[in-house]
Amino acid sequence: MSLQLVKAGTTDALTLTGISKRSFDSDIEVGAPSKIGPPGYMSVPFHTKMARQGHLFKLTDEGLIVGGALLFLQNNVLNIGRIFVAPEHFRKGYGLFIMQEVEKMFPEVKEFTLDTPAWNLRTNSFYSKLGYKEIKRDKEFVFYSKNRTLE
Repeated sequence: MSLQLVKAGTTDALTLTGISKRSFDSDIEVGAPSKIGPPGYMSVPFHTKMARQGHLFKLTDEGLIVGGALLFLQNNVLNIGRIFVAPEHFRKGYGLFIMQEVEKMFPEVKEFTLDTPAWNLRTNSFYSKLGYKEIKRDKEFVFYSKNRTLE
């Protein structure tokens, strides 16, 4: 496996939109109330705008795009807006690679934040295993944070 997480260009928006749609639509299999993903998850203009602003990243394996992420850096805090992997590539370690690579790519970041739907047991378990701590929850979302221990 030759994995790379790199900034996506606007030319990647169509491919990443398709992967995002299929990935989030598959949540219906793990408790989603309907096929509904996060805002813009199936919009090419949204992903194009995110690429243009430098927030869209693509995960490639041997050059093939297999997943993506939306990352927002502000004042040494990185919000992981979302990560997604093509359903045919679930359970191959890609999500773990994305999360580990994000932490490596931003050495100046002191805190990583993210949120995930409360009903999604798969993602809540995943983020907890990676050391993210629940900081709050509401009816819809669980909010997580992970502080970097600077040696």
